[in-house]
Amino acid sequence: MFLNMKLLSQHTLNGFGGMGEGMSMQLAKDGRRVLWLAHESAPKNFTAVDVSDPRAPKVIVQTDLPHAQMRSNSLEVAGDLMAVAYQVTKFGLKPAGFELFDISEPERPRSVSSFDASGPYSRGCHQLWFVDGKTVHLACADPALKPRNPKDDQVYRIIDVSNPSRPQAVGGWHLPGTMDGDDALPPQRLPAKFDAGFRAHNTNVYPDRPDRCYLGYIDGGIMVLDISDRSRPKLVSRWSNSPPYNGFNHTVLPLFERGLLVVSDESVQDNATDWPKLVWIIDARDERHLVSISTLPLPPVDAFSKRGGRFGAHNIHENPPVPGAWKSENVVIGTFFNGGVRAYDISDPYSPREIAYFVPPAPEGSKIGAVQINDVFVDDRGIVFTVDRHNGGLYALEMNV
Repeated sequence: MFLNMKLLSQHTLNGFGGMGEGMSMQLAKDGRRVLWLAHESAPKNFTAVDVSDPRAPKVIVQTDLPHAQMRSNSLEVAGDLMAVAYQVTKFGLKPAGFELFDISEPERPRSVSSFDASGPYSRGCHQLWFVDGKTVHLACADPALKPRNPKDDQVYRIIDVSNPSRPQAVGGWHLPGTMDGDDALPPQRLPAKFDAGFRAHNTNVYPDRPDRCYLGYIDGGIMVLDISDRSRPKLVSRWSNSPPYNGFNHTVLPLFERGLLVVSDESVQDNATDWPKLVWIIDARDERHLVSISTLPLPPVDAFSKRGGRFGAHNIHENPPVPGAWKSENVVIGTFFNGGVRAYDISDPYSPREIAYFVPPAPEGSKIGAVQINDVFVDDRGIVFTVDRHNGGLYALEMNV
């Protein structure tokens, strides 16, 4: 099932095709384009794929995790340095935090240092943002904090890696009322069947506004934070759609030239039982007063809810400010699990239009009988790379819009 997207290749990554939400491009010194991918779960940590020819991708390295009770899930590349998130399945396990790798020789990634965020109330780091080579922005536990509810364990943290061999925590922020010792009252939780927690998810910071973090906070909505003083981030504004919606705000993509934010939810329940999970367009011309003006049109939920697995929004291409990445203020590309990868023209932000999609068939060996497209990265050639959450691996697509 496709429109204006054509499959160039698929690679099942040596039989380890269950991929997370970490995709980052390295323009290697020898001219190759290397796409680094985080795995959704053990046993694999990360995989590097030479995608110089998107019709013939080649795995050039694939690494293992230290143990099975952890995952990487998220990674980012800045030059020849890569940060990889480590999240464990139980409080107190290690390694929990992130690890820096020298990838100047892509076939031989070399560990440079690790940042330890382990502790009695910590599962480590779920997601990270690293684009300038100097600072890692994390959705991660802080061992100095004790969440009032264990679902609220991830906070926003800022780590200085200007000396890559010695990462240093310099600041952080959490939603008031979620930690022991806070003066604020605990936030009102969503109904138990939708309660995913008040905790940080994507932590985007762009050179257009290096004094701002655009923060997804799951059931807490989204935040714009002033990080001009990295030791003391301050809340500028907050927008939330839940209630009445069902939580899990995931990513905030600022479109600076247009005064817009693109906000994605995440579907986290099979058969669309947490529907609707959407992508929202927010008027942010006045960053203190955020106003929802539209959502991206999705196919009817009844057409996908029974196909197997999840259906609804998840990751979007985030216009990463790094060499090799495609950037657009008018086209948004997102992943929708069994709804595939989809592209939207938002030239008129009040009336977005779907302009392309690709929904692959169920990968061979799928236990749910459907694809679960999990993340997307678009390179500066306009090649759309997307991954399956379970076993389909990597898809390379040509988009004609």
